[in-house]
Amino acid sequence: MADLTTKYLGLNLRNPVVIGSSGLTNSVKEIVELDKNGAGAVVLKSIFEEQILLQAEHSIKEAEAHDMMYTELSETLDYIDVHIKEKELGNYLSLIREAKSKISIPLIASINAVTAQEWTSFAKRIEEAGADAIELNILIMPFNLDNSCEENEQAYYNILKKVKSQVNIPVSVKISPYFSNLGKVVRNLEANGADGVVLFNRFSTPDIDIQNMKVTHGDILSHPSDMANSLRWIAILAKRVNMSLAASTGVHDGEAVIKQLLAGATVTQVTSAIYKHGTSYILDIIKFVNDWMESKGFNYIDQMRGKLSQETTENPNAYERMQFMKYFSDIK
Repeated sequence: MADLTTKYLGLNLRNPVVIGSSGLTNSVKEIVELDKNGAGAVVLKSIFEEQILLQAEHSIKEAEAHDMMYTELSETLDYIDVHIKEKELGNYLSLIREAKSKISIPLIASINAVTAQEWTSFAKRIEEAGADAIELNILIMPFNLDNSCEENEQAYYNILKKVKSQVNIPVSVKISPYFSNLGKVVRNLEANGADGVVLFNRFSTPDIDIQNMKVTHGDILSHPSDMANSLRWIAILAKRVNMSLAASTGVHDGEAVIKQLLAGATVTQVTSAIYKHGTSYILDIIKFVNDWMESKGFNYIDQMRGKLSQETTENPNAYERMQFMKYFSDIK
């Protein structure tokens, strides 16, 4: 048997297969099943800052509409705001405490943040509840055409520094590829205290129903082909930053896990494949990785990690080539 143990964010994992933030990690029962079926770690479903703010705003509007308060009394507004935040946070803290008492693998809390407001102070309470690390799921899309790239990027650093100032557990940042200089942003995140980055976020995507002439949602689950972008950037960043690199989106089987590890990933986050095949599929992924390592003579993960990163491969330009120039030049 190959030794699949690894370190992620300074935590000891029995293997590099991490279950990503999703409905799969939203209950104690499901988290326990993921542990039993071999997951290396789990990332809890995110607690959403935006959702909490919208709930508070809705409750305030409802109270105003039914003459339940005087809008000039800021104490009433504060009460509604704090009550909703405490309810959401209380449920989340209870999930952490109960799950931690029943599993043996690291549990990573996830905060979906859009600002560096005071609410991020509850990161400390997440740490106190027993979370082993925090994954900051940050998405500030560049929809505001008046904001500069630097302004958008600074928001990420502000949120990260705010959380890091309040906790002692590791903090990773889950980001999108939508930056003008992604590599520089990742290095800046490391300089601002990030213990790791997760590449990349998977988004709700729009589609158009041409028969009914309306905007709809695209596929919820990822496809194996979605892994190409994270594979490219994992390989480019590996050995150029000193923090953990988690590959996310499009990791559907053991072969994908191996590819990401060879590119330089510390761990891989798997979600859609578990939705499709069930919790026991984790064991199939792990077996495939183990059997492949044994067939190639690798005894432990670090022997293979990053062997085909841009820094070490014989063809580093393959990760930078964006056009199909050579491919199409061969077509007659």
